[in-house]
Amino acid sequence: MLIKNSPIIGIATPPGRGGVGIIRLSGKNLWSIVEIVCKKTQKQLKPRYATYSSFFCKNNNILDQGLVIYFKAPHSYTGEDVIELHGHGGPIILRMLLSSCLEIGKSIGLRLAMPGEFTKRAFLNNKLDLTQVEAIIDLINASTEAAAKSAMISLSGRFSQLINILLEKLINLRTLIEFSFDFPEENQEFILNKTDIFNKLIQIKKKLLKIIQQGKKGALIRDGLNVVLIGQPNVGKSSLFNALVGSDIAIVTSIAGTTRDKVTETIQINEILLKIIDTAGISDVNNKIKKNIDEVEKIGIERTWVELKNSDIIIYVQDARYNEHTNFDKKIIKNFPINIPVIYVWNKIDYSGHKKNINYKNKIANIYLSASKGVGIDLLRNTLLNIIEKFYQTIESSPYLARERHIRTLSEANYYLSCAIKITNQSEKNFEKNLELIAEDLRFCHEKLSSIIGKSITNDLLDNIFSQFCIGK
Repeated sequence: MLIKNSPIIGIATPPGRGGVGIIRLSGKNLWSIVEIVCKKTQKQLKPRYATYSSFFCKNNNILDQGLVIYFKAPHSYTGEDVIELHGHGGPIILRMLLSSCLEIGKSIGLRLAMPGEFTKRAFLNNKLDLTQVEAIIDLINASTEAAAKSAMISLSGRFSQLINILLEKLINLRTLIEFSFDFPEENQEFILNKTDIFNKLIQIKKKLLKIIQQGKKGALIRDGLNVVLIGQPNVGKSSLFNALVGSDIAIVTSIAGTTRDKVTETIQINEILLKIIDTAGISDVNNKIKKNIDEVEKIGIERTWVELKNSDIIIYVQDARYNEHTNFDKKIIKNFPINIPVIYVWNKIDYSGHKKNINYKNKIANIYLSASKGVGIDLLRNTLLNIIEKFYQTIESSPYLARERHIRTLSEANYYLSCAIKITNQSEKNFEKNLELIAEDLRFCHEKLSSIIGKSITNDLLDNIFSQFCIGK
């Protein structure tokens, strides 16, 4: 059912000059505007056909010439009647045409659209679900071809389809369970026993875990991998950061502890975004020789450990002149997160006398380079590429582009599903008494999954999502 709203208007093309500029209108009673602006009646405009027209202001002066396209409800982007005026892409002429339409449309309550309002109407009129709405934002903001392709897959409804399949199985199971404890004496053939419920829950959980796994890969495509540079002070992390990103962003001095907070820059390697993060050097606060570690440096070190926990790849930087890990290096390395790829970079070979080189010890790459001279940076880039291909070799097989909201909500749904499985797996003696608890956990799981596609969602979340759009979208 279409929502009742006043008609809206907005410029649908980006700010600035261009070959074509588009003004979009959506809502009821648009023909009172079209008949003045385009001198066309509804009979003269065939839906989904471009018709050449001059565009007039209220006093019949020509403002521009171009194409007018009519999309008849419900077969339009918003689900309402939509009119698009395609004129020349100059900002002045577009503003003049927009102002003229607003003036002419006062009688029908025409107003300027809020950011994302065209898409919000599409969502509220069931033209798009919430994952498709978010896919539009991701498609517009895509930084790589892989991200654009995955966003387009989400926009086509693949992600929504996976969620709907889960919801259907969950609804069927909830129905049978609730029927079992509401009417235990009736229709025994429809009542599930403990084994039936357990097996069905396990099947749903397997599908949910697969969606979570694919979603995490999609999130990496969208957001990129966090590559954290870590090491003791004055080993050349900032010089290496600048060499990797190709510009002097991080401050480099001979003074230990120059970097007090993280510095982040994004690069691309084979269509995968890498967020290179330069961190504060980790000092040995228990070292009696270094007594004067100030409060700012301590905070910087604490933040370094936080970044390390959120890393996808760790680059541990050391001074090649030492040629081996110090005891404090070993202490730092011991606290690395498990299952995160690590690269050991031995920097400053221009001082140590080493040649640029790469060797592997315990399957970990040791790269000898000089960040300040740019020698051996190619070895590091190639190693990063190899890690991406091996460790994230199935990353591009993700069928959709997931967001943090999706991953978090899927994980919450999995928690409630796991609770239901745990209760089901308890003793047969209490099984019938526990059916209501199982049903309640499945209800929570159902609500979480429904919120992903927008069937159960708060207004605050909706406002936050649609505020990310421009006015004309």
